[in-house]
Amino acid sequence: MKENTKPINPNWNSVLKAIGAKPKTIAAVPAANGPAAEPPVPVTTLPLSKFRPFRDHPYQVREDAELLALSDSIEQNGVLSPILVRPLEGTDDYEIVSGHRRVKAAEMAGLSEVPVIVTELSRDEAVIQMVDSNLHREHLLVSEKAFACRMKLEAMKRSAGRPRKENAPQPAANYRSDDAAAETFGVSGDTVRRYVRLTELIPELLDCMDRGEMALSVGEALSYLGEDMQYAVLDAMDAEGCTPSYAQAVRMKNMSRDGTLTEAAVAELLSERKANQKERISFPLDDLQRFFPPQYTPEQIRQSILRMLEEKEEREKEHRSRSRGVER
Repeated sequence: MKENTKPINPNWNSVLKAIGAKPKTIAAVPAANGPAAEPPVPVTTLPLSKFRPFRDHPYQVREDAELLALSDSIEQNGVLSPILVRPLEGTDDYEIVSGHRRVKAAEMAGLSEVPVIVTELSRDEAVIQMVDSNLHREHLLVSEKAFACRMKLEAMKRSAGRPRKENAPQPAANYRSDDAAAETFGVSGDTVRRYVRLTELIPELLDCMDRGEMALSVGEALSYLGEDMQYAVLDAMDAEGCTPSYAQAVRMKNMSRDGTLTEAAVAELLSERKANQKERISFPLDDLQRFFPPQYTPEQIRQSILRMLEEKEEREKEHRSRSRGVER
């Protein structure tokens, strides 16, 4: 009888790409007639009650249309791509490394257990795997990128260890981990450092970043302000109905460094009309999102609204033109 050598998981290549390397629990198995053969993936099933979310997980699991669609798919077809987990030391539970959305969707679909790949990873290895496995997701929030960059950068620096005393660091030594992390994010080392700075913002200002109301450079400059002054900026933004320009944010950063920034100074700065400042109408994103596909970004929504208004204007022009022709 011919032995069945079909892999347990047909999506092994995609799993490898997601986790970045073979799980440590896998070892090459020599083939009967030649070199080592690719081993089957050790997929097993575990009850959902055994899972724990990744500590300080930076990515949100939003109950949006995409998650509902995923839940419907899982209800019909099951979980096609296994969840990546690691054992939690001293317990019989497992920490989710990759697959938080699939776990949530499986719960919504009424499943009690799901397929998993159990890997032996250190905390820092798991952080890097967790961050990298989510890089493919579209429409990540600024806050998600910020905390993901910070977690991965800190894990990479710990993994690299401290340099020996006899190896004097070069001027760029502090940037090596930043630049290595930047490569996986597809951005520059400077951009990674800006994102990491954003984690020093108060939640309310970080929410402004997520809504696309402030540029990355503005958020970075404001991150150097103390918490009290950041709340003063938030109050001034509400009072003036505007956000700081880059020039204003840098002035506040410099004044904070010099010890001259006060709540009154913040209010005075934000009351200055920016050269390009105009009256604005704003809507909560939730009020508009239901009219557009769930994957649309705020900028795509803005462009769609402008396009619809332009088309409406054209129709009205045509209607007026036809009306004038009838009157003649």
